[in-house]
Amino acid sequence: MKLKSLYISPQEIESGAVVISFGLMALLKRKYEKVAFFRPIVSQVPNNDIDLIVNNFKLEIDKKDCFGVDIKRAKELISANKVDKLYEILIEKYEKLKANYDFVLIQGVSTDSLSVISDFDINLELAKNFDTSFISVLNGKDKTYTQLLEDIAIEESNIKHSGSLHFATFINRVNKEYIEDIESSKNDYLLYCIEEIQELSALTIWDIQNRLNAQVVFEVPEYLHRNIDNIKVAAMSFDNYIKYIQPNDLIIVPADRSDIVVGSIAAVHSKTIPSISCILLTGDMKLKKPIKELLKGFNEHIPILKVEENTFNIAKKVSDIKAIIKADNKRKTSLIEGLFNSSVDIDEIEKHLLVDTNHIMTPLMFEYSLLKRARENKQTIVLPEAKDERILKATQILLNSNVVDIVLLGDALEINHRASLLGIDISKATVVNPATSKHLPMLSQEFYNLRKHKGLTLEQATEILQTTPNYFATMMVQTGLAGGMVSGSISTTADTVRPALQIIKTTPDTPIVSSVFFMCLDTKVLVYGDCAINLDPTAQELAAIAKSSAKTALAFGIEPKVAMLSYSTGQSGSGDDVEKVKEATKILQDEGNLLVEGPIQYDAAIEKSVAAQKLPNSLVAGDANVLIFPDLNTGNNTYKAVQRSSGAVAIGPVLQGLNKPINDLSRGCLVSDIVNTIAITAIQAQSITNKKEETQ
Repeated sequence: MKLKSLYISPQEIESGAVVISFGLMALLKRKYEKVAFFRPIVSQVPNNDIDLIVNNFKLEIDKKDCFGVDIKRAKELISANKVDKLYEILIEKYEKLKANYDFVLIQGVSTDSLSVISDFDINLELAKNFDTSFISVLNGKDKTYTQLLEDIAIEESNIKHSGSLHFATFINRVNKEYIEDIESSKNDYLLYCIEEIQELSALTIWDIQNRLNAQVVFEVPEYLHRNIDNIKVAAMSFDNYIKYIQPNDLIIVPADRSDIVVGSIAAVHSKTIPSISCILLTGDMKLKKPIKELLKGFNEHIPILKVEENTFNIAKKVSDIKAIIKADNKRKTSLIEGLFNSSVDIDEIEKHLLVDTNHIMTPLMFEYSLLKRARENKQTIVLPEAKDERILKATQILLNSNVVDIVLLGDALEINHRASLLGIDISKATVVNPATSKHLPMLSQEFYNLRKHKGLTLEQATEILQTTPNYFATMMVQTGLAGGMVSGSISTTADTVRPALQIIKTTPDTPIVSSVFFMCLDTKVLVYGDCAINLDPTAQELAAIAKSSAKTALAFGIEPKVAMLSYSTGQSGSGDDVEKVKEATKILQDEGNLLVEGPIQYDAAIEKSVAAQKLPNSLVAGDANVLIFPDLNTGNNTYKAVQRSSGAVAIGPVLQGLNKPINDLSRGCLVSDIVNTIAITAIQAQSITNKKEETQ
């Protein structure tokens, strides 16, 4: 039986059911095009968990369809002995979702929330009425090993006697030392423990602003999701107060304490004083105009919020605020994903789901598949552009998600200070300063050996590596200190590719370095080559680009059907440009290793109805997924036109033909582009590692 739904049941308040929902939704979105999220009973509308899941995974569902009733209505019906009516309402809403979606992920209500008025487990009853499999989520915080075993046994007995199918039990917030012993017990269901991660419970500046409805005195939007690790009330003089500053402090201070305010902002600029997260001004006083003008002159800033209440009351209110995880808080969402994936056996869960394979591939499916594959055999990727805050943000996401290991090049003090100002945690990254690295002598010698025939001296080799991060990073890849390199966010394509051509060089069977973009459309992924490197390739070079592109497609799970694009289809056109494509196609067809068609126009390549008219007997036309453009002008303009006009996700350029993976970024890249490119680089590095193991 193939499951079409799962019911996640939190047994206690703050058991962390949304962490399980998030992790499972990431898994489901890799497999299904249409997934619904449903909460039968919610504590409030709008609902934070619904917002997180729907927004983060871009679910195609109206949020009002994601819940049944609010808890007030549920209590009214239960108190009036109308439980059957409650079930009727919820089953009707669930059945509509089940009919219209490939899979429904259900997150129940904490049993504590209804235990006062009901003597039954409503989640078990709903799961039984929904005819779905049951996942129990227990809260392991501050519990002993014996208590945890008792909770597991009680829950197992309850589920068994209810008649529901026990799919899994997750225990959240567990003391790490208990995990191995608990998970080693044999059960008929899946059992996983997830350790306590304090950062997920940490307040953010957004939490403070939202819950206190605070006025914004100085706004720094990108800092809203910065964590608050400590809460301090500043009551002493500045010279005493500064001794107690800790990283990511929220400073609560009366609005007339200008010395604390100005001194705190000045401290942000210091590389020797920890950076605080936010200043919260209290009282009915206003920040004086001269102080505001003074603060405007600082280059770096942190948010300053203002409330009218006194310091004592506000400090008490802040201590009662609970953190909310929002979809745009990539620090926490990536941490959840990494925590879930490192704690559970994804393959085992997929096996129990008995997921059918389908041929639809959405952008989200493709992106999640990249992260999953990269995570399976973690590689080290070096990033030479650590000055770019987008690189630092991508680093945090990837490290939190446990996808790759990262090496950042640059001065550690500068990089860590910049990360601190941004509220970014890159502590898991390795920071290497090329000028002082212990690897510099070895890398310099290797670089000299590679280029001495070109007149390079050892002294010059050392100077280049010390002063040019892309060369240092490329040498790290060449010598195996890193599996791959990603650059280009603040440097040109030439600056990225040149060291690779000089040091890494092309594979023996590839005469030319080229590139592809993965173009993620609504329900499929196309491979575009070459849209970034070669200006006007010859027929022989075009054939080589096609072979490299097909190989890249295959490496990422796309069975290549190659279309050699031109402004004419078949034998209908003539001219030098068409003849070049004809010759390239003949080279490929003579070799006989690829399904290839050309010359062919774009519409005939991807649209079955057009292909049926123009090339009715072709095995590729109408179904092509690797599209080779005749020149850079055509390719670059086409990929940008498709990206901007259709909303397609363009991942790349991905370089191909090199002995080891070096990849380029667009200088206008987004953080998500960097994350995807690094994941692709890691997958390329895996294939090289696998080849080495096979030959040993």
